[in-house]
Amino acid sequence: MAADCNIFDFSVEAELFPARTARHKRSAIRYKRFPHAADAIRFAVEELPPELLLGAFLEIDGERYGGEDIRRLYDSNDFPLSRCGAPQTQ
Repeated sequence: MAADCNIFDFSVEAELFPARTARHKRSAIRYKRFPHAADAIRFAVEELPPELLLGAFLEIDGERYGGEDIRRLYDSNDFPLSRCGAPQTQ
């Protein structure tokens, strides 16, 4: 699903489902619920290892946003939180 930043509501509750990889199979990084989508997006980009972000998805009111969508939302001018300078994905 393409993320349209102009109509995206960063204030709604969101669920983040990180990807599972063989390397991170036993990782403590699992499903997480956030009170605001902006918090989930910042966590996904700044805290998840890049390989987990690529296969991750954010779910908001039944809509799913993949890793690339999450990154676009984070990079958008509409993103309401400060950024930590997370590395760009290729």
